Amino acid sequence: MAREKFWTDVIAVDQLETGWVTPVTLGARKLAVYDTPSGVYTSIALCNHGGADMCDGYFDGHVIECPLHQGAFDVRDGKPVSPPATRPMITFETRTKEGTVQIKI
Repeated sequence: MAREKFWTDVIAVDQLETGWVTPVTLGARKLAVYDTPSGVYTSIALCNHGGADMCDGYFDGHVIECPLHQGAFDVRDGKPVSPPATRPMITFETRTKEGTVQIKI
C-alpha cells in the first residue's frame, strides 16, 4: 500500500537566494532549493555521483553543476545533462503557497 504524500513547508520565498541555490535542512534531509526563471524547484542537496553538496555548485538558469566532477543536472526534472552524471538526481514536486516554498513528501 502506497503512503500518501503531503505538502511540507520548506522555506519562506523571501529567504531564497534570488536566481541561485539556497541550502535547506528539513529533518534529516539536506535540500537544495533553486530559484529559476520558470519557478522554484527542489532536490536532494547531495550529488548522486560523487556525494558533493550541490549548493556549492555552479547554477545557471535551470542547470546545476556538481562542484566535484562538473556533472550537470536539469533542476526541473533531475535529468543529467552532462557527464559524468548518468543517473537523475532526486527531485521533489515543489510549489509556492502563501509566500512559502513547499515540497510533496
